[in-house]
Amino acid sequence: MTHPVAIHFKAPDLTQLPDLPGRLVVLVGADGRMGMGARAVNRLTRGALARFAGSPAFARLKPAEAADLAFPAGLACEAVQVVRIDRTADAATARRAGGAIGAKLTEAGACVLADGLVRAADLSFGIALRAYAFTAHKTGETKTPGPVTLMVREPESVAAAAQPMAALAEGVFFTRDLVSEPANVLTTHDFAARLAAMGELGLDVEILEEEDMMRLGMQAMLAVGQGSESPSKLVVMRWRGGGDEPPLALVGKGVVFDTGGISIKPAAGMEEMTMDMGGAGVVAGVMRTLALRKARANVVGVVGLVENMPDGRAQRPGDIVKSMKGDTIEVINTDAEGRLVLADVLWYTQDRFAPSGVIDLATLTGAIIIALGNDNTGVFSNDDAFCNAFLRAAAAEAEGAWRMPLAESYDAKLKSDLADMKNVGGREAGSITAAQFLQRFVKPGTPWIHLDIAGTTLAKADGPLAPKGATGWGVRALDRLIRDRYEG
Repeated sequence: MTHPVAIHFKAPDLTQLPDLPGRLVVLVGADGRMGMGARAVNRLTRGALARFAGSPAFARLKPAEAADLAFPAGLACEAVQVVRIDRTADAATARRAGGAIGAKLTEAGACVLADGLVRAADLSFGIALRAYAFTAHKTGETKTPGPVTLMVREPESVAAAAQPMAALAEGVFFTRDLVSEPANVLTTHDFAARLAAMGELGLDVEILEEEDMMRLGMQAMLAVGQGSESPSKLVVMRWRGGGDEPPLALVGKGVVFDTGGISIKPAAGMEEMTMDMGGAGVVAGVMRTLALRKARANVVGVVGLVENMPDGRAQRPGDIVKSMKGDTIEVINTDAEGRLVLADVLWYTQDRFAPSGVIDLATLTGAIIIALGNDNTGVFSNDDAFCNAFLRAAAAEAEGAWRMPLAESYDAKLKSDLADMKNVGGREAGSITAAQFLQRFVKPGTPWIHLDIAGTTLAKADGPLAPKGATGWGVRALDRLIRDRYEG
């Protein structure tokens, strides 16, 4: 897998500055105030840094933005990167500033003079997140960012604060890698194998095969994958770092490729359907993070891995399937397959683990993109306290999330003349009716959140903490929720 760039913390040593290779990063406050390291760079460059800090170009920089002074006189480095940030900046600003540094890293690495920054650990986290690049299938020479040295006043203390963030970055990268992989590589076999390998980290991993799911009555999920050469699988990942309390359950849709089945999608853009396993990818990334940082909580991650293909054996529009719960579903559109997968996985998870709460994640509907665009995930919930705790966690991690409504009035759209329900309710309120469908498979009294991540799983342009492509949205927010609500 892709690993975050190596980041080392050490006490300031200003005698090294003239001969450092790569990039040299200095932090300058909005008022032009400089720390000890920046002042040393200013002396070595004969006042060039102070002149830039007093220029209109610096004044135009927003907090956490940066500009380069290329090949500065008096220094061996290739550039001095000037980041506008106040020493007491909040965590979000420090992370964005780190992102500005990570976006510019070269093979020669960088030295960051962060001696006066209060949240230097968050700066390092931003560097790691933004420096990500998925290069597994590039055969030419790839440019891997070199190591980063953060010069800080208390390196041991900063390193300790950064350690759980480094584990979180590993989890985010694991999710991004999974979402970025093509479907001919990330088959259901390969996906399950990558999850099984996390047993080395202390997770208990169990894989259920099609025969196991058939015995359990999971016909809704199995129907989705019956047209594929790749067998459907259900993977259970357990982290038991808490006491005897029931676990929080994370449930993920893992459609490794979605053609739409017999209700086939248009060709344009279908290549992006390699990301339709994004929900399962986020669950996997969170579980990896919990294991790496030895979280003091009980969490179970359950993902349904399938491939939705057109074939002589594929399910047809008009088919009626029976869920593990026992409800029958009329399949109106085979491209509404994710909810069939989640119906059985949700019921299995509750039936087996009796969790304290359930959060499912899925790239479920294009309708949520129409409603919210690509900046926010749609959040649906039957429990205000549970939902508000998640929204606070998402806000703290700067991961966009917006609560959407649920109401019985939408259920009429799912009424079937032939079965207990239809799998789609028409174009109007499509993301809401999908959530209403899933709610039928949540047991009474179980706090539940549904996250429709169709718009936030892939970014079409570079962002402050992620390059274009897979974002890993949700790993940070869910890890924060677990830390704040379950690790106490």
